[in-house]
Parts: sequence; structure tokens; C-alpha cells
Amino acid sequence: MLCRRTLGVHAVAAIAATGAAALTLSVPPGEAAASVRLSAPQRPAVLTAGNGDVLSSEPGVFYLDPLKAIKVNASVHRIMYRTTDRTGKGIAVTGTVLNPATSPYGQRPIVAFAPGTQGLADKCAPSRQLAEGTEYEAAPIKKLLDQGYAVVVTDYQGLGTPGVHTYMDREAQGRAVLDSVRAAQRLPALDLPDAGPVALYGYSQGGGATASAAELAPAYAPELKLKGAVVGAPPADMNKVADSMDGSAYGAFFNYALSGLSTSYGIDIGPYLNAHGKRVTNDLRDNLCTTQALAKYPFPNSRFLTVDGRPLTERLKRAPWDRIVAEQQLGKRKPAVPVLLSHSALDDVVPQRVGKNLAADWCRRGVTVRFAGNHIPGHIAATVGTIADGLPWLKDRFAGKAAPSTC
Repeated sequence: MLCRRTLGVHAVAAIAATGAAALTLSVPPGEAAASVRLSAPQRPAVLTAGNGDVLSSEPGVFYLDPLKAIKVNASVHRIMYRTTDRTGKGIAVTGTVLNPATSPYGQRPIVAFAPGTQGLADKCAPSRQLAEGTEYEAAPIKKLLDQGYAVVVTDYQGLGTPGVHTYMDREAQGRAVLDSVRAAQRLPALDLPDAGPVALYGYSQGGGATASAAELAPAYAPELKLKGAVVGAPPADMNKVADSMDGSAYGAFFNYALSGLSTSYGIDIGPYLNAHGKRVTNDLRDNLCTTQALAKYPFPNSRFLTVDGRPLTERLKRAPWDRIVAEQQLGKRKPAVPVLLSHSALDDVVPQRVGKNLAADWCRRGVTVRFAGNHIPGHIAATVGTIADGLPWLKDRFAGKAAPSTC
């Protein structure tokens, strides 16, 4: 069983804090009266030793609309916690823990919700957008809360913390999801079960992060009592997804991936880009969240962004990118829990064959997989299919029922 961690004066000393507040480090009653305000992006000067340790927290709020007229009835805390990046280096990331006002469960389950594509700029972090009523995945989060589950939402590496968000980095995303559960369990303010039942849920980027977390969990977080993972439209094969995406209405996501992976692997993509390409890439990285990016740069083709006029997808097939892309491949490791994989045949971002191939890879490794296909038109609209299939499937996993298989 995990031990609860409280935040003391040693944690106050570990935080570097300047400027306007984004998170408050609150010290528990009985300890030195102190409070440190954290600018965002900001990082602790020193990290604690344990992955999932809570570095700071403050009360938050969850609105369903930008007018802030509809407030969700839940206890909300914004947190900063420790995880590790692709290389195993300790880093601080932010997130949100939400606990519903009522629940039918004595031992309340925790669902780690891995967000879909938000953008790269710090203002796009889900912890900020939940508070502003602008989070486009508010509906599935609310539906999970309505089931009586506590929900923890990671911001991933680089969203709300220093550096560029390492978008599409398989290991960094999966670790951030798993450590968000540990952080939720260790947050004294909510008193969630230290060793209670846990599940994973995500769509699109979140589907990939959830799949990665499920694959990494047996070695990285074996103490978590995982019951299952809901994986929606996972970008499991970057080569196939990139070829489909470049020049499409969602071409900005391909640019996000280049920025995120180049940051993670220390590659300067500036020499690949012409002046227009640099302006677009910088704008997408620093200023625009998903809906803004799709509106401002519809159907961007990477060949118009490069110095040599060749699409950036060609570079993915040459060193060092061929190795980098191969390292993001999902399906090479075995989750130890059942998986529901939901994917529309009419997905216009991640082709359904990518999800089917992932399901088949897991089936060959002995995983209990239910592939739930649908014909909902469009990547964004098909999120409702994942919700419709995922909620009853999760309920059965928490009830201890045998998981169905389509293998």
C-alpha cells in the first residue's frame, strides 16, 4: 500500500517561485505557516524522490462553459507532481484531481483521464482550460464524475511547466498518466484510497497516452490496482498517421508532433524550415490551442513549410527520425489488464486500420481486447462512440466482471 505524503517546510524550500500565481503550495495544519505562489510555467528547484509525489496543490474549479455559468459539483484540486521524462530524468508536471460530491462506491475508483490534443502553448493546459470552461473534453470528464469515479487529468510534460510539450512522446505521456494516479492517491486534501481500483481512459492523443500507460504499468507502476483501459482512436503508428494527416484539415497536429518529438530528442528542426515554416511552427508552439490552430491553419501541407519543398513526412523515413518514429510504436509491449479499443471506420485523422492493428498486436500477446468499431463520421464526433462503449465497460471492470474479448 502506498503511504500518504504530506507537504512540509522541506517542500516549501524545494520550490522556486516568482511572479504571478498559478498554483499555491499549501502547508498542512500544524506545520510552519507558509504559502508559496508558483508562476506558470514554473518548476521546483529540487524534486522529491518519488514518482507521483505531490509538489504543490491548490483548490480549483471545473466549469462546463466559458461563461462560467455551469459549475461541476466536485472537489477540484490543481496539482504539481513528479514524473519522469523519456530519458528517466525527474520532472515536474501539472494536472487536476476531481472528486465527485457523491459516489455509490465505498472505495472510490480513480480514473486517469489522458487528454486529447490540446496544443503546445502553456495556456492550453487542461488544468487551465477546465477552470476557464474552455476544455473541449469536459463532457467525458463530467460523465466519468457522474459515475462516481474520482478523475485525475494530467497536463503532460511541458503544458503549464517549462519547455515545449513533448507531444506524441510515448514514454513521457504514459509515465505522466501513471504518476497522475499516484499523485491523486497521495493528495491529502481529497483522501482518496491509497490502493483502490484504478482505470485509464483517453481518446486521440489521450488514446495513445492511455495505451502507453497500460503497456508501461507492469514495470513502471506495478502497485497500481489497474482494472482496465479505455483506448479511443490511438495514433499507434506514427508513419501511417503522419501520411494521413499532412495536408489534411488536421495538419497542425503533424506540426505539433514534430515540435514535441524534436524537443524530446534534442533535434533542431529550424534548418528544415523556410521563413514561412518557422513562423507557422512558432505560432503553433507558442500561441494557439487546438481549435484556434485548426481554424488559422486549415489544410497545411508541410512541403510549403520546408526549405527544399519536400514534405516533412519524407524525413520521418530517414535517420534519425526513422528511429524516433519507431520508438513511439504501440503494440510492442503487453498490457496486464483488459482493454477496450474504440475506433470509427470514418475517422479522418487516425485511420481505423491503425487501431485495428494495435488491437491485433495486443491480441497476439495474450491481452484481453474488445475492439469496438463504429461508423460515426469524423475524428472529433467519434469521441461519443468511445464514451458510449467505454462507460458501461468500465463499470463492469470495477464490478469485477469478466472482460469480453474480440480477439
